[in-house]
Amino acid sequence: MFHVYTLAGALYLIWRFVLPLPIAKTWCVIRAMVLLGVSQYHALQILTFGTMFSPEMPRILVILLGWAFCTFVLLAVFTLLLDVCNLVIKAIRSARSLATARNRLGAAAFAVLLSGYGVHQAIQVPPIKRVSVEIPNLPRGLDGMRIVQLSDLHISRLFDAPWTEDVVAKTNALNADLVVITGDLIDGTPEARQHDVKALGGLRAELGVIAIPGNHEYYFQEGRWRQIFEQLGMKVLVNEHAIVARNQTQLAVAGVTDEVASNYRGAAPDLGQAITGIPERTPIVLLKHRPQSARESAEAGVSLQLSGHTHGGMILGLNHIARYANDGYISGMYQVGSMTLYVSNGTALWNGFPIRLGVPPEITELTLHSSQQP
Repeated sequence: MFHVYTLAGALYLIWRFVLPLPIAKTWCVIRAMVLLGVSQYHALQILTFGTMFSPEMPRILVILLGWAFCTFVLLAVFTLLLDVCNLVIKAIRSARSLATARNRLGAAAFAVLLSGYGVHQAIQVPPIKRVSVEIPNLPRGLDGMRIVQLSDLHISRLFDAPWTEDVVAKTNALNADLVVITGDLIDGTPEARQHDVKALGGLRAELGVIAIPGNHEYYFQEGRWRQIFEQLGMKVLVNEHAIVARNQTQLAVAGVTDEVASNYRGAAPDLGQAITGIPERTPIVLLKHRPQSARESAEAGVSLQLSGHTHGGMILGLNHIARYANDGYISGMYQVGSMTLYVSNGTALWNGFPIRLGVPPEITELTLHSSQQP
């Protein structure tokens, strides 16, 4: 359906943007063909590379084509808004049309510039976001514990080895107690990404590095990737937990699989299995790629759930729409019963729509504090 929607967007732009322009028919045809090609960028990737998640071509080309696709999406939105405003004004009173060739060209120029800015913002090494989390009756030995969350790294030709090295260096500089990665570490096969992921082996924290698979791992042989991540020094949790200790005080870190796992012969997410055997009164931090089902996590006794997947909605305004696909959770901190849910904007994002406008990426440093309320 994704390709159908983008094709519909292209046809709409040809009808409402290209054909009304006062240009020769030859140029109309050329512009229409370009729009159709850009709209089907992902379908062409599938034909060329067998997947739309891992275009194996030079980084600069991935950036330029991503910029073109983001421009197409923004132009479709701006043209639709222009048409809607024009209809509203005409319905209220007779007035000169807003949908002039000049206004349409202005919308196109704005889409190009805004998309370029958004792509530039998306591909930067993220800033540090510091978050304080209060956990009811957190043991004194865990008060002040710092956890760094990375999420949605999407290591690929766009987020390549130099970018990954910079993220690792910035993470290590925080000298956190624990580093966790909440899924979607990669886009591509182990053969394609073997050089780009090596830097992850440099992640350091006193209590280790713990990760879970996201949906994108399952698109590229999750079992093989799990072995590679473990060879790089990570503990990968698959419906299980690990016990870490700070100041002789235990903390349980549980991790579940992604909802797509069963479609790829993997184990479906099983919170019950993941937390079975955790000693009573031990605080539980749950790593779950998607923020859905947070209420079930709270009811199971989880103290803190760390999630990603949403990329924060990527564009301010769009985030209010995207939250409906994620049980209402899209970015930042939520109180779900007695549990805190934190949804990361993501350290990176999928290279197929590489844009951020008002929704920055993040390397998240979470500091745990005790709240005495039950």
